[in-house]
Amino acid sequence: MTNTTEKRGHGSPHDRGGADSYYGRLYAPHYWPEGTGNGKCVGYADMTAEQVKEYYTGFYDNEAAGIFKEW
Repeated sequence: MTNTTEKRGHGSPHDRGGADSYYGRLYAPHYWPEGTGNGKCVGYADMTAEQVKEYYTGFYDNEAAGIFKEW
């Protein structure tokens, strides 16, 4: 089982979900296993149910907190 630090680190599904919400982007599960912008981005079709859940949690935790980028 993956620990919380690995599951929620930079580029993780949780991190990307929170970032998408923060920047006002649409809900679109994905993550970067090697860190955001490094290596290959993994999209929804190739994610496990746990990874999609982590993205969802990151996205909706930020939505509930109401922390959004001011343009």
